[in-house]
Amino acid sequence: MTFEWLVALRYLRSPNRPAVLRLVTFLAVLGVAAGVTTLVVALSMNTGFRQAIRDRLLSVTAHVNLKPVNAAEGIRDYRALIAKLSDTAGVQSIVPAIYNTVLLSFGRHPRGVVLKGVDPELELKASGALRHLVAGSNTFAPDPDGIPAIMVGRILAEETGVSVGDYVTLTSPQGNLTPFGMLPSSRRFRVTGIFDSGFYDYDANWGFVTLKSAQALAGIGDVVSLLEVRVTNLDDAGKIADELVQRAGPGFHATTWMDENRALFRALSLEKLVTALFIGLITFVAGLNILVVLTMTVTDRAKDVAVLMAVGARRKQIRMIFVLQGLAISIAGTVAGLAAGFGFAWVANRWRLIPLNPEVYAIPYVPFHANGTDAIWITVAALAISIAATVLPARSASNILPVEILRFE
Repeated sequence: MTFEWLVALRYLRSPNRPAVLRLVTFLAVLGVAAGVTTLVVALSMNTGFRQAIRDRLLSVTAHVNLKPVNAAEGIRDYRALIAKLSDTAGVQSIVPAIYNTVLLSFGRHPRGVVLKGVDPELELKASGALRHLVAGSNTFAPDPDGIPAIMVGRILAEETGVSVGDYVTLTSPQGNLTPFGMLPSSRRFRVTGIFDSGFYDYDANWGFVTLKSAQALAGIGDVVSLLEVRVTNLDDAGKIADELVQRAGPGFHATTWMDENRALFRALSLEKLVTALFIGLITFVAGLNILVVLTMTVTDRAKDVAVLMAVGARRKQIRMIFVLQGLAISIAGTVAGLAAGFGFAWVANRWRLIPLNPEVYAIPYVPFHANGTDAIWITVAALAISIAATVLPARSASNILPVEILRFE
């Protein structure tokens, strides 16, 4: 241990310090710990929200959507196009889909829902929604009379009173063209399964049918609305989207999951920055406490400093003693804060201590995901603030004139 560390730690542990100085030192450590703990909890909550929303969102939506420029025409030769694009590097799966907004009627509970027509076999491999069932099955088998199957979300089923085995009527505004104009088309469907994706908007507003059933309800031929592509690496979605458009040829454009939800994730990133800045003020206040502690220590130990300088201690060493004293306070508070913050985040996430209204927040509880990157920069920031707070007291201590202090001793 160096001379500077030895003296700094001796000053901190000395039993002869005034009681008020011991109290202020304790409060300084507590202040740093509180600031670090709050930062860890706040940033882990923001990261948890971001990851939870992203994971739940991508479990039911595609990473890249390949769409025709003229959406009204759809994609007619989609099977050949899928075969052409399937060997694109980084592509995990390509699934055709049809989207249509329809009216679901059951008893006295009509509801507008988003109806998605899918290829059951391909959709089960690509999407997580149909694999998380709370009732029924995901086979999409028609009943003995040939009435097609539909799967609905858990919240939609609860709000409309639908259960497995019930029959519902779907009415699509895209119907058959008659001499009297376009008339809506209605068909009966049998509920064969109820899914729970964990994402409120989808569980409350979505239904799944087969491609053929969706095409028949919309009054179109063998056409799909778009191709949903899932990729191996989410960060490569933009690059893969450009390559898919190039290989698909003119008449197509692509959007990524980041494009579709840019406003949401930008808001979360801005919230994280603002949270870090404002809560970081707590650590700044803790740095002022360290400044007070060291200023009082310099006053209390002025005679000791004078003696050290009289026996040969250099001014640089005196400065370093008080810098290290402030650093020791900061390290103690930072370690305690990191332990408390990570511990609370783990417990709160493990047992879901803070429930939420999923209608507002899309997820039923506050998720906490503390990560090492945040811990590193929080530690660096706390130590930097604390070291900055030691500059003035350390310089004041090194400017003490031994002769002025010791002349009357």
